[in-house]
Amino acid sequence: MLGLVMGPMIRRSTRRMNEARVEAMLGSYAQDAVSLFPGNHSWGGEYRGRDKIEGFLRRCVAAGLQFEIEDVVVSGLPWNARVCIRLTNKAVGPDGSVVYSNRALIYARTSWGKIKFQETYEDTQRVVALDEYEASRALSLNAQSNSVEAQDA
Repeated sequence: MLGLVMGPMIRRSTRRMNEARVEAMLGSYAQDAVSLFPGNHSWGGEYRGRDKIEGFLRRCVAAGLQFEIEDVVVSGLPWNARVCIRLTNKAVGPDGSVVYSNRALIYARTSWGKIKFQETYEDTQRVVALDEYEASRALSLNAQSNSVEAQDA
C-alpha cells in the first residue's frame, strides 16, 4: 500500500531532477540524511546532511545526467520503510552522443516520506570513465579559452 504513494512521488521527483529542478529531489531527504556512493572515483563518498547531498545533486545536473526509473519496491510502515529503486542514467555530449550510461540500484530507509539513509550501487568502472570524460572536456574547454585569449592579445 505504501508503494502506491511513494512510487509516484519518487518518479515525480526524478522527472523534476531531469529538468534541473534539484529542490524537488532535495525535499525528499531528511535534514540529517546520509547518502553513500561507494567507489574509488570523484563521485564516491559519504554525503552527510542535506547541504552535502544538495552539492551531489547539483553536480549530477551540471554533468547532464538524466535518470529513468525502471522499478520501485517499497516495504515497511510509513515511519520505518525500506525502498529499492532500479534505474538507468546517462549523459549526452554536446554532439548528441551518449558519453555515459549506467544502471543503478538504490537502497534507502525512510521515515514519514523522508530519506534518512541511502546507498547507491552502480558499475564503478563506468563512473571512472565519466570522470575521465569530464576531465578531458575540462582540458579541451580550457585549451579553447586559452586559444581565444592568445588570438585577442
